[in-house]
Amino acid sequence: MNRSTPDNDEMEDDVSSSPDRSSMNFLDHLEELRWTLFKCAAVFLVAVTLVAVFLKLASGFLNWPLHRAMSAQGLEFGSLITNSPMGVFSVLIQVCFLGGLGLSLPFMMVFLGRFIAPALKKDEIKMLAPACIAALLLFLGGAAFSYLFIVPEALKFSIRLNQLLGFEILWTADRYYGLLVWTILALGFCFQFPLIIYILVHLRVVSADKLAKARPYMIVAFFFMGALLTPTWDPVTQAMVALPMWLLYEFSLVMARRLEARRAKEVEEALGDMDDDYGYDHDDDFDYDADDQAR
Repeated sequence: MNRSTPDNDEMEDDVSSSPDRSSMNFLDHLEELRWTLFKCAAVFLVAVTLVAVFLKLASGFLNWPLHRAMSAQGLEFGSLITNSPMGVFSVLIQVCFLGGLGLSLPFMMVFLGRFIAPALKKDEIKMLAPACIAALLLFLGGAAFSYLFIVPEALKFSIRLNQLLGFEILWTADRYYGLLVWTILALGFCFQFPLIIYILVHLRVVSADKLAKARPYMIVAFFFMGALLTPTWDPVTQAMVALPMWLLYEFSLVMARRLEARRAKEVEEALGDMDDDYGYDHDDDFDYDADDQAR
């Protein structure tokens, strides 16, 4: 017998202790949704406040890709500049937004999971906690990949072009943080792709065979997305985005085939139990059909 994980037990306890959704009208559902969104907004504001308090430490953390790119090209990192009186406020907003979103995302997923859990079946509730954990890990993986590889490589390519053309490098802080924030967010959400595919297969919207047939088109789409997400037209940087997404697609295909194989095995076991209960033999039915065709 399979034992449920502590997260699933806690989720089921929350569902059993929650009010009966069947007796709730539309306004009650709307009120519960309002409180869920309020809690998400509250935890986001708390996380933004924490980032603002430790702003200097967060700024140093976000400057690391630029430090790495410049030191790789033999340059010494001086400082970013602002070219407008209000430019520093744009920097503050972007840094606090990114840090607040990263810190509050796990709590937001818990709140939203508890909101939708009572509307799910017991088997679907058991998948809810692993799905939330997988979504969080995939997002963090995409964000880390962008922070550690994509942004530094794009900056290296830009620095080489500036050196080739003899331009002095004076980058503004708001442009740099804007590039960093949106690249990290874009890769983080793009790395949710395997989870989305697995959910679609679980809901029987698509099959693993259809996904396998669509592989050539998806590869082209991945390289197109790599061209859109990377700030430079460097083919190496684009390939660094497209290839991990391709590998994630292949991984999702493997998981989808395992899911379908498990379903087929469960159906086969259920048919075998029916044969044992009712004494029905599919081989006899096959022999009867063969004799009938012979006549």
